[in-house]
Amino acid sequence: MFRRTFWFTAGAAAGVWATAKVNRKLKQLTPESLAAQAANKAVETGHRLKDFALDVRAGMLQREAELDEALGLAAPVEPGRELPEPRRRTALGPAARPAPHSFSKMPTSSYNRNEDH
Repeated sequence: MFRRTFWFTAGAAAGVWATAKVNRKLKQLTPESLAAQAANKAVETGHRLKDFALDVRAGMLQREAELDEALGLAAPVEPGRELPEPRRRTALGPAARPAPHSFSKMPTSSYNRNEDH
């Protein structure tokens, strides 16, 4: 008698467990759930790309500093050897603007393209 009760209970528990597992899987496969999963993956990929870009930039700046130091470009500029200040647009005078193009309409009745040859 106890043996039958044990197997009946074990079967019922296995059925409940399998039903719950199938229902969970079905909920994961709904269109809303799939869209949410895709959005989460896209956000995660964006964060990874941002982290990668920041790592590349940090490495680039570090290597640039190393090269500047090796080439002696990090040394202070000697007095009197500074670059001149950039010119301002107003010092160059007013900007010349091109004349607007005016396309005249060709009369269609007097034009014959065969006469061009």
